[in-house]
Amino acid sequence: MKLFKLLCLASLLWLTGCASGLVGNALEPRGVLDMSVPGGAGIRAPQSRAQPGMQGNTDLLPISAEHAASGVVVPLLPPADLWERIRRGYAMPDLDNPLVHDREQWYSHRPDYILRMTERSRKYIFHIVEELERRNMPTELALLPFIESAFNPQAVSSAKAAGMWQFMPATGKTFELKQNAFRDDRRDVLASTRAALDYLQKLYGMFGDWQLALAAYNWGEGSVARAIAKNQRAGLGTRYSDLTMPMETRFYVPKLQAMKNIVANPQAFNSSLPQIGNHPYFQTVDITRDIDVALAAKLAEVALEDFKALNPSASRPVILAAGTPQILLPWDNAVIFQNNLQAYGGGRLASWTVWLAPATMRPADAAKRVGMSEALLRSVNNIPPRMVIKAGSSLLVPRSTRFELDVALQVADHGQLSLASEPAAKKVKKGKGGKAPRAGAGKGKTGAATAVHKAAKPARPAKRKGKTPA
Repeated sequence: MKLFKLLCLASLLWLTGCASGLVGNALEPRGVLDMSVPGGAGIRAPQSRAQPGMQGNTDLLPISAEHAASGVVVPLLPPADLWERIRRGYAMPDLDNPLVHDREQWYSHRPDYILRMTERSRKYIFHIVEELERRNMPTELALLPFIESAFNPQAVSSAKAAGMWQFMPATGKTFELKQNAFRDDRRDVLASTRAALDYLQKLYGMFGDWQLALAAYNWGEGSVARAIAKNQRAGLGTRYSDLTMPMETRFYVPKLQAMKNIVANPQAFNSSLPQIGNHPYFQTVDITRDIDVALAAKLAEVALEDFKALNPSASRPVILAAGTPQILLPWDNAVIFQNNLQAYGGGRLASWTVWLAPATMRPADAAKRVGMSEALLRSVNNIPPRMVIKAGSSLLVPRSTRFELDVALQVADHGQLSLASEPAAKKVKKGKGGKAPRAGAGKGKTGAATAVHKAAKPARPAKRKGKTPA
């Protein structure tokens, strides 16, 4: 009897061991979802759970269809359409008020305008979305240039704000956007986008609210801060919709919200969006020599208008490599440009250089000095009528065939054109009969002599309101 009990106990222990082996190996999934892998799609082996004296099995095996179906499915493919990518990144609280509906109606009655704006954006918007996602910012901010400039990097407001993101001159300098005689980084696609997102991040850090940050972008952080403080003193709300602000700022966020709603559902607003692939439109290409804009476009086999649209900060007919060491080209044309540049046998790349005015002079005198017509000097350097060129100004002039050196970094990076009003000659007071009085004529000892002496004095420059044109 005792022997029978011992045999039964041994059999039970043996069966228990087999069952635990099945639970530990056959029934447990061979791999688990590793969320540390980007996208959460990596499969890693589970921790070894081998019994003492047994070899653990950590080999990876395919999971069954049942196990795959029971898990959370993480989409791995990015959206093929950039608009869908923007929609997925919406993260700002929605604004719903009559001003939003007003702007929705305004845009929906202008589908051609929406189509032109969105078509223009295709060159730039992928880069903006990439930068927003890299900074973990809401992707609807990629729509802000629609409100600011209709995605026109050459746009200039009546208040002298310029570029796709509409930077004022002083704000541009604060965010390291250089503005000199040869380029304006407020129009540069890469530099202005970097500065705009830096500014928006700073404003969000100040106010902790994207709607207030956008109001400050349009109105100024000081103005928004004072409006908030005023409402706080009066015991009123401090949200965007609570503040008293100029009409332009009052409509600013509703405009963006309206564009956001149109992108989310174009058909609902009688609009259509052009197909924009979720891939880069342009890439940067290094340049090491000064090069004419027209020649650069020709070597890249790109229409001059398209080249200027990607490189809008180059406001002159030449790109100075010391100040602008990179250009933007359509993705497929970058290699074409490099190959054509390497094979170029047409001599010098730049037909323009920079001349520093040694003294204050009239444009006609400067033109004679450098061997060009006054009309061309004025046109190339944007010199308005009745202005003189101040000493030290940087002027773009034809490049001599004997002159091989490119423009130096100091000039390319900091050159400025300084102008002043042309002195106005004073009229000599005429005597009777339309003739100027003779010396010694008239009453008093110095009457006529004083008149002649005053007329001979150089006239002071007339005072001008505002800043001297640049």
